[in-house]
Amino acid sequence: MNSKKIAAFAVGPIAGAALGFITLPIITWFFSQEDIGRLAMLNVMVGFCTLFFSLGLDQAYVREFHESKNKPALLKTTLFPGLFLLLIALLLIIGSGNTLSLWLFDLNDTLLSFVVAVVVVCALISRFLSLILRMNEQGLAYSISQALPKLLLLIIITACIVFSAPQDITSLVLANMLAAVFVCLLFVWNTRKEWRASLSERFDYAHFKELLGYSVPLIFGGLAFWGLTAADRIFLKELSDFEQLGLYSVAVSFAAAATIFQGIFTTVWMPTVYKWASTGEGLENIHKVNRYVLLVVIILFCLAGLLSWIVTWFLPENYNSVQWILISCLGFPLLYTLSETTVVGIGVTRRSGFAMLASALAFLINLLGNWYLIPSLGAAGAAVSTCISFWIFLILRTEFAIYLWRPMPRLALYSYTSLLVLGAVINSMFGEDFRYELMFFWLLMLGSVAIFFKGELEEGYSWLYIKLKGNG
Repeated sequence: MNSKKIAAFAVGPIAGAALGFITLPIITWFFSQEDIGRLAMLNVMVGFCTLFFSLGLDQAYVREFHESKNKPALLKTTLFPGLFLLLIALLLIIGSGNTLSLWLFDLNDTLLSFVVAVVVVCALISRFLSLILRMNEQGLAYSISQALPKLLLLIIITACIVFSAPQDITSLVLANMLAAVFVCLLFVWNTRKEWRASLSERFDYAHFKELLGYSVPLIFGGLAFWGLTAADRIFLKELSDFEQLGLYSVAVSFAAAATIFQGIFTTVWMPTVYKWASTGEGLENIHKVNRYVLLVVIILFCLAGLLSWIVTWFLPENYNSVQWILISCLGFPLLYTLSETTVVGIGVTRRSGFAMLASALAFLINLLGNWYLIPSLGAAGAAVSTCISFWIFLILRTEFAIYLWRPMPRLALYSYTSLLVLGAVINSMFGEDFRYELMFFWLLMLGSVAIFFKGELEEGYSWLYIKLKGNG
């Protein structure tokens, strides 16, 4: 994938993050901390349904795309089973009462239950249709579909405030539903040629069973991964309160700036590495990519450690502690992205059970960490537990991939990530007491890359110079 295509994919995440940075402070000033916490539970539900009801077949679609001779049939075989099961499950749950709104929001509200159902259906459909754009390298269409819903959400929230609509959880959830429906319709339009073709294809049960052989472990792995990313919010709701959950969700939302890097990288990386695997060429570049990603991860952690105090300028006073837990919240997007460069061997060898095992073990660590830390530390405990869990997740994925496929150097990988996680944990738990010592630590870490990543920095500078000179 050339630089123009990468730039096309990058537009969406960057624009979406910029719009998110505008929307988030507005929400914190006009909506209660408890309702922001409740909104976080909607995201938990959406994540669960997208991961579980995809049945792992979304990853099977990515894995088989370049080798499939009938791509419309592949889409039908991977999308329809999970969508059918999701619709049946939602009908049963909604038919039994307001279970969804009670569990997620502690509110007995029929409208909220229905809206949640609409959001999760749109999210699952959008997940699969977005893969069509990714795998066909339609970066601009993908980016537009990602950015416009964020703009719509901002417009709706602003309209609620300007026209004095109720500033409560119902308004927040309805706004998110409209955005989810909009992005789904965008994907439906942008992929109309592919999904229309799939409707006329016969559902291939034999191929479906074959794909399940690869994806079934991913169902449990997906569930474990959802638990790894959602346990913090669930434990905060059950062991603390919606105020701490709201505080934590705001910190996570600011840390989501790192998902720009995560989103761009994974969008480009997975199709590329599987294309390398299918042709047997380019695999020697994996370690080189890992070094560059590690460099970016170090820089982003350090910049967050040095500059996280800036977020207090945009938030009400009751959100001041966001600046301390923000660094640990980076653990999920950054360490996960880094693990994508080391986990290649599991995908190439199709030993997806090891992916499930890595997620399950890290999930168990996160359960124990949240159970122990949240009652005393609240949002900070959730951030610390999740950050440590994703560091363990990185190590497990790396070691399993090496065991299954081929060795790779990892001294720098483990040394730097352990220091980053240690700094993030201290920052979240004792940041206010040791702010100047931590500033020195992050400066020292940032300065060290000039020595240990000198080759990558020089190569990156040369590449950028040539690009800018060529454009000039």
